[in-house]
Amino acid sequence: MEILDLENISFGYADIGPQIISDVSFTVNKGDFVSIVGPSGCGKSTLLRIIAGLVKSSGGNILYHEKRIAGPVSKISFVFQDFALMPWLTNLENVKIGLSRVDISDDEKARRAKNLLERVGLSGLGSSYPNALSGGMKQRVGIARAIASDPEVLLMDEPFSALDELTANTLRGDIVYMLESKDISVNAVIMVTHNVEEAVELSNKIVVLSSKPSKIKRIININSSRPRNKRAPEFTKIVDLVYATLAR
Repeated sequence: MEILDLENISFGYADIGPQIISDVSFTVNKGDFVSIVGPSGCGKSTLLRIIAGLVKSSGGNILYHEKRIAGPVSKISFVFQDFALMPWLTNLENVKIGLSRVDISDDEKARRAKNLLERVGLSGLGSSYPNALSGGMKQRVGIARAIASDPEVLLMDEPFSALDELTANTLRGDIVYMLESKDISVNAVIMVTHNVEEAVELSNKIVVLSSKPSKIKRIININSSRPRNKRAPEFTKIVDLVYATLAR
């Protein structure tokens, strides 16, 4: 089932320079984990923000269940690279931000936020503040906030880049489990990353962008089941294919 369809998306600042993104098109289906990779400065994060409705494209359309969208959609949520937590709010209150547009009582919001913190492994830390947490814990709060409103699509902008590899590896596994879990509403993930191995580990579709003005060089489909063995010849073959595509 098709969830998102990007049709010829372009973006540029008309007054200060050339286009950053040019004619990018791809689809996202139910169950997809799509990674967007490309050179630094090619507009990967901008493209993600266009999908989120946070930035307006210069051209093209984004269809959500075949309906054109032109702004934020409640069923599309965002996980930021730098956690984007409010330091003056408790972890529970930060998660409750994700429920701000949900028409339920404050007590019910608190109950849901507590359950979400437990689900991401932060039981008992609702009354603590973000500055008391490790980087991995902060990102777990960010993920709990992002899924609080029961989104269908989860957008992630380099969500593991600020974490040590052990913590990042654990969180990658959690994200895959979440996508496959029937208890979570998320049906598709789109992630921007500089880490090619990470993209191959998690994705069933990798969108490789060129340098700006960014165009799609290639869409690489991966059909193997997860979790994936990073030492397997097939894994290495796909990693090499992504690097070769980026280098062309």
